[in-house]
Amino acid sequence: MSGKPEWLVWGREIQAIAQTGLTFTQDPFDRERYVMLRAIAARMMAVGTGAPVAWIESLFAGQEGYATPKVEVRAAVFDAAGRILMVREVLDGGRWTLPGGWADVNLTPAENAVKEVQEESGYIVTVRRLAAVWDRDRQGHEHKAFSCAKFFFLCDLAGGEAATSIETSEIGWFGPEEIPADLSLGRVLPGQIRRMFDHYREPGLPADFE
Repeated sequence: MSGKPEWLVWGREIQAIAQTGLTFTQDPFDRERYVMLRAIAARMMAVGTGAPVAWIESLFAGQEGYATPKVEVRAAVFDAAGRILMVREVLDGGRWTLPGGWADVNLTPAENAVKEVQEESGYIVTVRRLAAVWDRDRQGHEHKAFSCAKFFFLCDLAGGEAATSIETSEIGWFGPEEIPADLSLGRVLPGQIRRMFDHYREPGLPADFE
């Protein structure tokens, strides 16, 4: 489980069983049981995280369909000088991160990465290749209620100009020894940025999966 606390593993599994069961069951008694399971999962998460039970119950109640991991995309954009593009994230106190976010429907993960870069930085990019697909928990991020797969794409600068947005307050380019200390660690970790530089310098590296 790579360091995940047992309450998180069990809570996620129970919530997933409840969500999937509520999606497919036709039996009213089974539906009642799945709702009870979802409530148990919410109480487990509340004990583990300290968040209000009602808030977690509301979060879980908003999930429909077969339970699957969430998908997040991040873009590692490099300029001609070999510097990586980063943005200050308004929602995390102006901390630095690679452009990205939750993947929107009707777009591929790569298309989402391109969209996020333009929205958050003003730059237009093209995706060169997939660099990594990482499980959020196994990378060492703070544990969240839902599982998440993080897609990192190596991208090339194609146009545009620096422009902040409602999501970002500053745009910057950084060399491998210039990475800011105040990173938005819920979004990107120092080791992940270093690995993107590895992929940039060594085009033949295979994509990372964990």
